[in-house]
Amino acid sequence: MDHELTTLDNGLRIITHHMPTVHSVAVGCWVDTGSRDEVGQEAGASHFLEHLLFKGSEAWSARDISEAFDRIGARHNAFTSKEYTCYWTRMRDVDLPLGIEILGEMIQRPAFRQDEIDSERHVVLEEINMNEDDPTDVAHEEFIEALWSRHPLAPPILGTTQSITDMTRDTIQEYWARRYTPRSTVVSVAGNLPDDLGELIQRHFGAWEGPAIDRTLDQPEVAPSISVRTRDTEQAHIVFGCPSIVRDDERRFALTLLDHVLGGGMSSRLFHEIRETRGLAYAVHAFRLPFADAGASAIYVGTTPSQTEEVLKIIRGELASIAADGITDEELARAKGHAQGALALSLEDPNSRMNRIGRTEVVGMEHLTVQQTVDRLDAVTSDDVRAVAAAAWSSPYVIGAVGPFSSDDLREFVS
Repeated sequence: MDHELTTLDNGLRIITHHMPTVHSVAVGCWVDTGSRDEVGQEAGASHFLEHLLFKGSEAWSARDISEAFDRIGARHNAFTSKEYTCYWTRMRDVDLPLGIEILGEMIQRPAFRQDEIDSERHVVLEEINMNEDDPTDVAHEEFIEALWSRHPLAPPILGTTQSITDMTRDTIQEYWARRYTPRSTVVSVAGNLPDDLGELIQRHFGAWEGPAIDRTLDQPEVAPSISVRTRDTEQAHIVFGCPSIVRDDERRFALTLLDHVLGGGMSSRLFHEIRETRGLAYAVHAFRLPFADAGASAIYVGTTPSQTEEVLKIIRGELASIAADGITDEELARAKGHAQGALALSLEDPNSRMNRIGRTEVVGMEHLTVQQTVDRLDAVTSDDVRAVAAAAWSSPYVIGAVGPFSSDDLREFVS
């Protein structure tokens, strides 16, 4: 295997990948909590909390943290998803002890000072405003809301203007206390690792206590749906898709190849037909939203509003063609080469390796080496791709859109 996994007595998991030829190291603290775990007034708490942990503890102020990272030339940041939150830093290998100390202090002993909560609240609200001004982001949010309405996966990761405005210190602190425990956390480290790494993490995380957490999984019910944010824009932003396979489905390797054939690169069917041949769009691509209890396959395209109908007809036509006739041997070989090459290139640095092993562990997926992944992709046949196309691209269809039209204008494309 390309990693080592150990567990401390308190339940904290440590997963590592040694890269002796580099002089840097990346560390990520992955917490098994995200927007889907928020209840009621907590909407947006996962992301708000991500911001607040950089404000520090009683021992480390926000300025102390930023100056310490700057002093050693480290990069550091965090991100929140619907299912997990990650705090990471990358630095020289000799500076690893300081990086682990700071991350441990941030995650285990946040100060939650009221004045800093109030100031950071404005930052999060500005982030929400920024996303609202980006029609691409809005179209994706409309798609997810239409697809998984009333399911925990539906609400936006950032929360809403109202939920962030109303969120209290007690709500944030209680959410942190409930969801941030050693048993819900993975420390992922990749790079040139010291021999005493285990002792180092034990020193800064070993005294942390807390129970295991749970998550309710529930397959959402999906019906044909359209959600349009009507705006007088120069370009229409469309996300078209449907329910698909879940995250650990073995057919995911075939679906990866299908996504590439359909809309994964400049040689893909949709890119060639919509952009290169007809000049109807600048951007078009296929993607997948994989979760433990739900999945979605989707296509994004940005086009002139008057061309929306033509573009959606092309998309539906290509999907029907693949379902009926499959893909060619040349398309399959090209997709395999692309997927395998992209995988190799994506794992050339410690940060990418840290992300790969940390994310895989926190979501409970099987750890595969690069070669094992290549072998799984190599084993996919044209029949496998055709079968997964039928499974992943069948109705009910859903559209999320931003543009100068209404839901009725798009109704025929979800039937």
